[in-house]
Amino acid sequence: MTQITKLNFKTVERVGATKDPVLDRRIKLVAALDEQKLVLTAKLKGETYAKEHAKWMTNQQGDRVQVKKQRQVKPWFFEQDGGWYVQCRYGARVLLVDGKNNAVFVGKLEQVSAVLDAFRAAAGSGELDTAIARAAERKRVAK
Repeated sequence: MTQITKLNFKTVERVGATKDPVLDRRIKLVAALDEQKLVLTAKLKGETYAKEHAKWMTNQQGDRVQVKKQRQVKPWFFEQDGGWYVQCRYGARVLLVDGKNNAVFVGKLEQVSAVLDAFRAAAGSGELDTAIARAAERKRVAK
């Protein structure tokens, strides 16, 4: 008991412990759009963009080691109908950005950058909050 009596105890409430889920969703979407800009840059150079991530594996000696692996990032844009379609995604779900359509059509690959910038600005300002909320809600599956 003599060791504990030497400590300085206080009662405190943690500040900033509550998180805003809407703000967290915005940040997640903006980060994904920034990553898509890197995918576009690599596509314009004729390369593929791969993201490095760490994975825990068991080696031949039975020890768990952390291994760095490359994971290819799928683009949110694709070529079709003589141009390029750009979709905005939240996770695996495509957002209905204007409420009814799921893609923006541009004529050239170089114009995809402007669309990604517009999506990023809209996400940062909160214009896509309702579309993100619709995509983020879990739908019940009937059994």
